[in-house]
Amino acid sequence: MNRDQVEGRLAKAKGKVKQAVGKVTGSGKLKGEGTVDEATGTVQSTYGDAKEKAKDAAKPSGRRV
Repeated sequence: MNRDQVEGRLAKAKGKVKQAVGKVTGSGKLKGEGTVDEATGTVQSTYGDAKEKAKDAAKPSGRRV
């Protein structure tokens, strides 16, 4: 797991918590911030996933033809 994957998943979780707190407290601002944090985390973790797949694809397979 690379740094982007970890940070993205943490931001996504933080966003979900903010949304829940905003909903409970009736704070539209906090709920909106949570939505933004969750979306940002999703993008960052997806980017990290793509980097990891590219890294794995670049490794030699070890097969000989």
